[in-house]
Amino acid sequence: MLPTWVMDFPTGEETGDYLAIDLGGTNIRVILVRLLGNRKFDTIQSKYVLPKWIRTSTSNELWLFIAQCVKTFIDEEFDYRESPEDPILLGFTFSYPAFQSRINSGVLQRWTKGFDIPDVEGHDVVPMLQDALESLGLSVVVVALINDTTGTLVASTYTDPETKMGLIFGTGVNGAYYDTISSVSKISNALPPDIQEDASMAINCEYGAFDNNISVLPRTKYDDTIDLESPRPGQQSYEKMISGYYLGELLRLVLVDLHHQGHIFKGQTIGKLNEPFIMDTSFPARIEEDPFENLCETGELFNSLGIETTVPERELIRRICELIGTRAARLSVCSIAAICKKRGYKKAHCAADGSVFTRYPYFPDRAARALRDIFQWGHSTPDLVTIVPAEDGSGVGAAIIAALTKQRMANGESVGLDEYHPQDGKDSN
Repeated sequence: MLPTWVMDFPTGEETGDYLAIDLGGTNIRVILVRLLGNRKFDTIQSKYVLPKWIRTSTSNELWLFIAQCVKTFIDEEFDYRESPEDPILLGFTFSYPAFQSRINSGVLQRWTKGFDIPDVEGHDVVPMLQDALESLGLSVVVVALINDTTGTLVASTYTDPETKMGLIFGTGVNGAYYDTISSVSKISNALPPDIQEDASMAINCEYGAFDNNISVLPRTKYDDTIDLESPRPGQQSYEKMISGYYLGELLRLVLVDLHHQGHIFKGQTIGKLNEPFIMDTSFPARIEEDPFENLCETGELFNSLGIETTVPERELIRRICELIGTRAARLSVCSIAAICKKRGYKKAHCAADGSVFTRYPYFPDRAARALRDIFQWGHSTPDLVTIVPAEDGSGVGAAIIAALTKQRMANGESVGLDEYHPQDGKDSN
């Protein structure tokens, strides 16, 4: 559990123009958000693909790439004031575990989602991005660093006051919710005078790292292989079992094992299938969605890998995909149930985003059934804890948090542990 220093609930009446950037697992988005009040907003955005080499590049290469994306967006998408006295305020969605002593600071604890860039862990990422932006002559100030789950929570609360959680089921997995500051032992004994222990703060759970000591989760030998062959063995154990980055690889490992045992693809060389991550999560998703009795579309997928399949083999592969998808959905909602029980929620809207939630077939239905099993609602009882589509947390959420931060600064209220007095989003010293 990480403090976020988002201490205000959005009212839905916040207004203004803000810039947001979202560094995810596979893309970077740059968004101009116009908050209109009355729980409404407009956006203009562009998406830029993260090249594969960036995951293991240098710190300077990463931040300059991000800054160049921001510059390209500003140059192409809108005309804005360039005076240094009137900068564009930016919320930065950085969806990796970072400890924050204030809202515009974040020390990366560890890379996830396949990233392994040196000289970033243990360092504050905001000055690195700020320096890169300034090196390109951009009058942009990073006023808030957030996680995508925190943004999802805040953006969805902006439009739906019944929202209790923000959830991400995508390349990675995570959740956020509001709790009292007294529950965060990292900071509860060092609060500024104007922040009380019973005040609320959005909490970034980072529960992808749940059970890193492997004492609770029911792992298989395929989970063990994924962990051992990952850039960070022993970390993000829960995430590696349920996130979109790994579901296709789980399928590949099962199929390679069955081939080695002589059960499938008999007499064939499975060359491409031996390549790690040759199957992304679209493979099991497309297999589950194959509408034909003979699963001919599944056969075409394997033909692209140089493998011929029989109908019984395709039926077996389909069943394996169903088990992988069902396990991911059922394990995913355990975190929802845990937060509900901790906070005493009997009813809740849980705002979810991410490619697995939005695109993986049957995930929402499987997750809903799992929640019913956990809470043991009667047949006549409607779903009391529901997973609903989220607003754009990593874009709109970052902008709303930038607006909330701007207001706190204007009111002279603390935005973190450090004693400092920002001016126009910058430290006075």
